[in-house]
Amino acid sequence: MKRVLYIFLSLVILSSCGGSKKQLQKGNYDIAINKAVKKLMRNPDSSDDIMVLERSYKLANEQDLEQIKFLKMEGKPDNWDAILNHYMNLKNRQTKVRPVLPLKLGNRTVNFDYVDYDSEIIQAKHKAAEYFFAHGQKLMNNGDKDSYRQAYYEFSKVKDYWGDYENIDKLLSLSRYYGMSRVIVAIENNTQLKLSPQFQDELLAIDPANLNTEWVEYYTRHLDDSVNYDYQVNISLNVIAVSPDMVSEKDTIEKKRIENGFEYALDQNGNVMKDTAGNDIKIKKYKDITCSLVKTIQQKDVTIQGNVEIYSLSPMKLLKKDPIGANSHFEHFSARAIGDVDALSAESRQMINAKKVPFPSDVEMIMRCSENLKQAIRGILMQNRRFIY
Repeated sequence: MKRVLYIFLSLVILSSCGGSKKQLQKGNYDIAINKAVKKLMRNPDSSDDIMVLERSYKLANEQDLEQIKFLKMEGKPDNWDAILNHYMNLKNRQTKVRPVLPLKLGNRTVNFDYVDYDSEIIQAKHKAAEYFFAHGQKLMNNGDKDSYRQAYYEFSKVKDYWGDYENIDKLLSLSRYYGMSRVIVAIENNTQLKLSPQFQDELLAIDPANLNTEWVEYYTRHLDDSVNYDYQVNISLNVIAVSPDMVSEKDTIEKKRIENGFEYALDQNGNVMKDTAGNDIKIKKYKDITCSLVKTIQQKDVTIQGNVEIYSLSPMKLLKKDPIGANSHFEHFSARAIGDVDALSAESRQMINAKKVPFPSDVEMIMRCSENLKQAIRGILMQNRRFIY
């Protein structure tokens, strides 16, 4: 029994530190350190976790220091960002383990010497900032959008490492400006109808903010002649068809059986029959009623068809062309009744209370269609975002 209990306790202990030991065996030293520190915060006497922490800390530091030594010996100016990361690893690791130190392992004390890495970190930040600043300026000279965007990222690192570096805010702004792709969205009316400015404004209310990405901005109005556009989206309207006012009538007959008084139940002798309580037995009488319903249906339709064309402007080239279409339907019901209106359903009664209404004008029908068309335009632009970058 004691042997079984001993084996059970051993398994429990091994499983409790298995996470950190497993990470140590895999070479994931910082993960092992994190797990060991968490356990030692709860149980500072866990010898297994102390051994994992001591071993992992030593190996992790050795790795960073060896990498720093190699990168410095290599002497490449673009190595300073990696050197900085390794120094930050050393400092952060040291900060992480300090709350649980010192530790007792058997007859000895486990502690790690404190090392001040700040001067090395400051030097690495300065050297990295120098490199990214110089490299960003070199990229700016290439004059293409990809280079401007990469330069922006380089200058952003300079800003992070050395916030007041010379002209850094100006260079960030310039690289951002020149790296941005700008898209102008315009309507091209190829129909015989003259469209109102209100309709065009409604179509262009496609919420550019939801289309914008980090490096692409959409414009629906040309506000400044100094802005150079890289792409143009033409919303070409080719067909606007509005149907004439259509009125049709439909006759239907509705029937209903309703209660119509009662009669007494009589026995063979013609006497009124009684129920068990002594009351006269009454039999309900019914009758069928009908009503003719003359339904008037007013209808009008509009259909708009066209294309969404995406062009690159330097050089001018059609990148994508997709058809678009939308329609809107007007419908109104009214009716008159001939006969007994009690035979009508609730829906039919509503209809006889409704009157004919004026038909919407062609312009009103087109405006009604604008929301559906706008949704179609927005959907096509979202689907084709890969062509604009």
